[in-house]
Amino acid sequence: MVQDYGSALNFIPLNRRKFIYLTGMGVGAGLIGSVPVLGSSIPEELLSPPAALKKELADVALNTAKSRGATYADVRIGRYLNQFISTRENRVQGVSNNESYGIGIRVLANGAWGFAASSKVEKDAIAKTAEKAVQIAKVNARLQSAPVILAPQKGVGEVSWKTPIQKNAFEVPLKDKIDLLLSVNGIALQNGANFVNSALSQINEQKYIATTDGSYIEQDVHRLWPTFTVTKLDRATRRVETRNALSAPVGMGFEYLTPDSKEEINGLFTLYKKRYNMQEDIKTATLQLTDKLKAKPVEPGKYDIILDPTVLFLTIHESVGHTTELDRVLGYEANFAGTSFLTLDKWRSGKFKFGSNIVNFVADKIQPGSLGAIGYDDEGVPAKSWNIIKDGILVNYQTIRDQAHMLNLKESQGCCYADHWSSVPFQRMPNVSLQPGKVPLSALDMIKNVEKGLYFLGRNSYSIDQQRYNFQFSGQLCYEIRNGKIAGMVRDASFQATTEEFWNSCTAVCDQNDYRLCGTFSDGKGQPSQSSAVSHGCSTTLFKGVNVISTASKID
Repeated sequence: MVQDYGSALNFIPLNRRKFIYLTGMGVGAGLIGSVPVLGSSIPEELLSPPAALKKELADVALNTAKSRGATYADVRIGRYLNQFISTRENRVQGVSNNESYGIGIRVLANGAWGFAASSKVEKDAIAKTAEKAVQIAKVNARLQSAPVILAPQKGVGEVSWKTPIQKNAFEVPLKDKIDLLLSVNGIALQNGANFVNSALSQINEQKYIATTDGSYIEQDVHRLWPTFTVTKLDRATRRVETRNALSAPVGMGFEYLTPDSKEEINGLFTLYKKRYNMQEDIKTATLQLTDKLKAKPVEPGKYDIILDPTVLFLTIHESVGHTTELDRVLGYEANFAGTSFLTLDKWRSGKFKFGSNIVNFVADKIQPGSLGAIGYDDEGVPAKSWNIIKDGILVNYQTIRDQAHMLNLKESQGCCYADHWSSVPFQRMPNVSLQPGKVPLSALDMIKNVEKGLYFLGRNSYSIDQQRYNFQFSGQLCYEIRNGKIAGMVRDASFQATTEEFWNSCTAVCDQNDYRLCGTFSDGKGQPSQSSAVSHGCSTTLFKGVNVISTASKID
């Protein structure tokens, strides 16, 4: 698809009043010193117009596109706010506040897509941008061998959706957020850390979507990610070990950092269920590094491995999430991170054994607190959930409106997303989650049933091939299990398998009480590359007879 961004990368800085309001700059200026406060010539009322004005502006685009020959059009008026705070030891490294505002228009004309975007959200500029999108579509149509087939979608009228936050992170004073991060660093240093970094990322997407189907949708999406990395070194052995936060990026407000439920496992580590205690996690992490520095390298061989959600989610993301993207299956992503071994013939057979009978994966855009939770996708399709793997069998993929007919679906699954008003909407991963076991089972119960095993926690390094088939993953922490008990920490352990053999070796999944959401804030895909956020839910899970290697260097 030909793209025309126009002046799409003309980012609009926060005006002084809004900047101070969102970041608490007046309170925190003493801490961060030279962070600039930039002015904006654009009035605040134009950055956040009422829904009636957005509808009027969107109709200019829709009506212009139709009058120029488009059979379908969708419009996104987007305002994007981002704040990133980073610290190291006892100082602030940086505070970044960015805001962007503009309009993206996508049209279908002569059976082909066209797209154009502009930072000028004014009627004349919008009309010209819509005309340009139609022109591009008509050029694309000359090069396209078959017309786009769009799944039907009934308009939803004028509706709105908002992430159900309790405390808007952008309204928390900057000083409070910096104080939190520096207190986290202080705890690490008090407990013997040599180095420590902590950071807080916040995103607010204010997106107005309109389509020629009759949808006018206002959405206000919030995401948050607190994280840290703590490091200890042993000067005698010259060994260095690190541990990252066991936090998850979430579709929540600042309330995520107000701890509620947790569960301790053998006194070794804490599992955070719905909220997160950053200070407690970094204290535990720093103390764990002493054990990690003394830990012996793992003995290579076959093990029963137990994966905590903080490491299993990444395995799910790479081996299940990306593998079931229909555009990747069809080869559209071959030039960026590969295709997929889950070809259509496997789905058509209705018998492909992706995993064992207890392996069930559900895709969704609705889980509360998840990164992927929305009300509607960028084509105006209501959020929903559906089975991808059912009782171990591949039963479905992830689709958008122009892919649904390829699977004989009557409607889209609502997976269309663009990361910015200047970006082309295309198929992106929903939340893809392993369903919890139906029989009561805790992580401690699972450990008791393992004679020779390893327990992995925390996302770490990974590698997977271009068809998402052969892979290798490791964890931040790894504990040896002997005769049903934790025998101590080992290091440099990585597990290897093919996607098919790995999920068929799954023999137990903890119940709903252990189920947690983890995820990634920046999943890259497409060319030009776009970034999206997605969660993966799962409970602690057991895999039998998995190959484990040691990545320890020869000097060890």
